[in-house]
Amino acid sequence: MNPEPMSLPPEPVRVAPRASKVAIVGAGAVGATLAYATLVKGAAREVVLYDINRAKVEAEVLDIGHGIEFMPMGSISGSDDIGICADADIVVFTAGAKQKPGQSRMELAGATINLTKAIVPKLVEVAPHAIHLMVTNPVDVVTYVALKLSGLPANQLFGSGTVLDSSRLRWLIALRTGVAVQNVHAYMVGEHGDTEFPLWSSAAIASIPLRDWVQNGPHKLDAKDREDVANDVVNAAYKIIEGKGATNYAVALAGARIIEAVLRDEHRVMPVSSLVTNYAGISDVCLSVPSIVGLSGVGGTLEVPMDDFETARLQASAEKIRSVAASFGF
Repeated sequence: MNPEPMSLPPEPVRVAPRASKVAIVGAGAVGATLAYATLVKGAAREVVLYDINRAKVEAEVLDIGHGIEFMPMGSISGSDDIGICADADIVVFTAGAKQKPGQSRMELAGATINLTKAIVPKLVEVAPHAIHLMVTNPVDVVTYVALKLSGLPANQLFGSGTVLDSSRLRWLIALRTGVAVQNVHAYMVGEHGDTEFPLWSSAAIASIPLRDWVQNGPHKLDAKDREDVANDVVNAAYKIIEGKGATNYAVALAGARIIEAVLRDEHRVMPVSSLVTNYAGISDVCLSVPSIVGLSGVGGTLEVPMDDFETARLQASAEKIRSVAASFGF
């Protein structure tokens, strides 16, 4: 007698995972470079660019698209129709007034706020479930305004903050101390602008507090060296803008790193600009402190130990941001 053939269970229905989509608003130097960096790093499967300048956005899409063969699998498209941003996982707002040589970020507030008023409500309408990331200046004020206009929860809309500034800080420390930048742990906090400052009290190389770094010769980092580094970070953008007209490479890499942290749900600690409540006595203002970033956006802030001087500086930075926002009715 032949045995009965074995009955195999039916093949499970396999559903392809939804490809991640990042929408970038603004095809200027920052927006276009961010689209490029996001695709080169493989941070998202689909990148779309939106800009009211149709010729510019189409040209940027063509230029990047011609190199897609040399990147991780991805796609790029662009339009002057905001509908292209529909159903994005992340919407990155890079549109804003261009900073001129010698001009502070806060001086850009009026023009960028007007753009924010015009565009953000429409973005929320087409992508209500997206994480909205503000990468435009003055980022802290604009993030606060966008939150008020959008009606989104504070975790869902935040700014790039001092992620770039902290990278600048770590790079400068690494150059002075002769160690790899990946082994430098330090944050710039407060405003992404003139009142930002480093948290020297918690900064370290490996497990060595930076204030205890005692190497001699070219690798020293005494109080004067730390002051010089902090000033170089604060003035970095002014120097770059004076020399080439805009910053774009490092800020695009910083933005792409935030995108990765969100889409990969990394719970990575990053000094993004978000609405704080009773942080070092500060509330109802957007500024940068170390925060946990993942799929839901900002998952919370970390209470970093600060000395009295640092606490006072953070409170002063918050007041600067708050006063500018209030001057525009927010």
